[in-house]
Amino acid sequence: MAVSPQIFPPRKRRPSAGAFIPPKFTDQSLLRSLLILSQEISSLKPLPFLLKRNSLSILRKTKLLAILFDELLRNSIPPLSPALLCFEEMYIVLQRLKTLLEDCSNCSRMWLLFQTDTVSASFHELTLELATLLDIFPAKEVDLAQDVEELFLLIRKQCSQSKPFVDVADKQIRNDVSSMLERIKREIVPDQGKLLEIFTALGLRDFATCKDEMESLEEEVQNQTDDKSKSEVVALIGLVRYAKCVLFGASSSPGSDSRKKKAAATAAAAAEANVPADFRCPISLELMRDPVVVATGQTYDRESISLWIESGHNTCPKTGQALAHTNLVPNRSLRNLIAMWCREQKIPFETADSAHNRVNSVTTNKAALEATKMTVSFLVNKLSVSQSLQATNGIVYELRALAKANSDSRACIGEAGAIPLLVRYLGSDVASELPSLQVNAVTTILNLSILEANKTRIMETDGALNGVIEVLRSGATWEAKGNAAATIFSLTGVNSFRKRLGRKTRVVKGLMDLARAGPTGSKRDALVAILNLAGDRETVGRLVEGGVAEMVNEVMDVLPEEAATILEVVVKKGGLMAVAAACSAIKKLGVLLREGSDVARESAAATLVTMCRKGGYDMVAELAAMPGIERVIWELMGTGTMRARRKAATLLRILRRWAAGLDDFVGGRQSSSVTAVSSDATRTVLQS
Repeated sequence: MAVSPQIFPPRKRRPSAGAFIPPKFTDQSLLRSLLILSQEISSLKPLPFLLKRNSLSILRKTKLLAILFDELLRNSIPPLSPALLCFEEMYIVLQRLKTLLEDCSNCSRMWLLFQTDTVSASFHELTLELATLLDIFPAKEVDLAQDVEELFLLIRKQCSQSKPFVDVADKQIRNDVSSMLERIKREIVPDQGKLLEIFTALGLRDFATCKDEMESLEEEVQNQTDDKSKSEVVALIGLVRYAKCVLFGASSSPGSDSRKKKAAATAAAAAEANVPADFRCPISLELMRDPVVVATGQTYDRESISLWIESGHNTCPKTGQALAHTNLVPNRSLRNLIAMWCREQKIPFETADSAHNRVNSVTTNKAALEATKMTVSFLVNKLSVSQSLQATNGIVYELRALAKANSDSRACIGEAGAIPLLVRYLGSDVASELPSLQVNAVTTILNLSILEANKTRIMETDGALNGVIEVLRSGATWEAKGNAAATIFSLTGVNSFRKRLGRKTRVVKGLMDLARAGPTGSKRDALVAILNLAGDRETVGRLVEGGVAEMVNEVMDVLPEEAATILEVVVKKGGLMAVAAACSAIKKLGVLLREGSDVARESAAATLVTMCRKGGYDMVAELAAMPGIERVIWELMGTGTMRARRKAATLLRILRRWAAGLDDFVGGRQSSSVTAVSSDATRTVLQS
């Protein structure tokens, strides 16, 4: 299917010189292409801040070349003329020049500053290649007009006499930045006047340009092949982030983040398409961008499973098995299938390289760490001083973005004492005046809670837990409530905190209410938190008393996988009381067996097995009364996951023994009556 190139983000990897191949054009077409290409290059703007002289020089030369190609098009060049032999090579050189200019225009200014020697050498190398081609060009044979011939000789002379050049001013700025990074390593705070001078010279004159520069640097990480270069880029990110906050203040608007826009576009397009179940992450249920395999063989999206592991879990979310190790192996085959499907569906897709090889995958160096500490110290000090809510909102949003970046940032923010300050902005008084401030505050606490040490800080800070619970119950927006639920989920990663949270009626009720009334995203946040709480048997009793079975029954049509998984855990750990409460869900579980995703069918089968075993005769009778239930179970035995097949086989055995009137229909070996009607294929499935 043909797809418009505008749908996909621009290529982040730069093409090598060898990526350009000679065009297969006719004589006139080749000349016309050379004219168009030279005109395109000459219409480009010179580089505004760095390498200005290099870019101006090459633009002047291509303008003169455009005149030469225009003259050649007017004349009739004989076939197989020696002039045509160098045109293909000239086309490649001009393409490389165009790519180099565009790359310099679009890349990070900070990184370009440190590459001025290399880039200047590239300009010089391409100019010399042009000189070589112009040397072998037989100007006399093509009958050029005298003025054009003189112009040709001038271009050839200029190209042959070209020398590498790096502006002294560019070198000075580079030395200043290097010196500043060295001082930061020694924990010396940069001079604001000097910092402003450097950033002004690079055209980074406000919050927006600094934000764009940070995003360019984050993308630049992907272009580096060694850890040393990646680490240097991360140091520059730290410097730009610090300067952005110190020189230009903060912004509470996340809407300017281009990656957020891309992610939102991807999510919106995926929501409209029918995403195959195998392409969804079992944790987030969203389209996977970077599928990875854990020790149990299950596949998850890297971001979701990393958050799960960083939250203190050592089990596989899908199977519940303990992870022998926490290594994440890229599932490249599945990633390629997802990319192909997205292309067919016209859905933007960010590859694993772009999703994984960002700042988080780089070992932070000393300069980056100290720059982060300085940025955090500046923001926390500003936050501790009384100021307008709007200004406070900008500071809190910066902390929110920083807390999302990496573990070092989360540690720095927690150690700087930001959590008690953030608690101030969780209340309803703040939310009524500026709802986005409450959202930013609770989301910052959520991001901080990913770090184990910060979980303890949150639980021990006066008012922090109560503030999060208050947002969960009466937050100004659904986003605030959902992020409060996600914070509860993160905190329950510690067993002792799970028990403590499970004893709080307000937590249980708040999560139940959000799961019932919230939009889909907030429902999901509440359900995963409830699922984590259900890991404690004592808490299950409170969940059952709070109506978890009835709530699950209500949301099963909207989020069947989460609902079925919760019901499975609650019924398994909650005893007869939970079974009785869940009785009304049997019909919906039966529907899931027939129509649900692989995960939902697996959980539904496991839940029904537990309910039949604990609920006895009446429960099995209600399941058996469902039309076509045996056929559905047979299909699951043939097409479900390995665990689903085992559970389906057990469920079929229970139904058959019940139908045969055996008293021990929930246990024991399969009766002869069942064996008689089972085919060889069925026995094979049962043994699996």
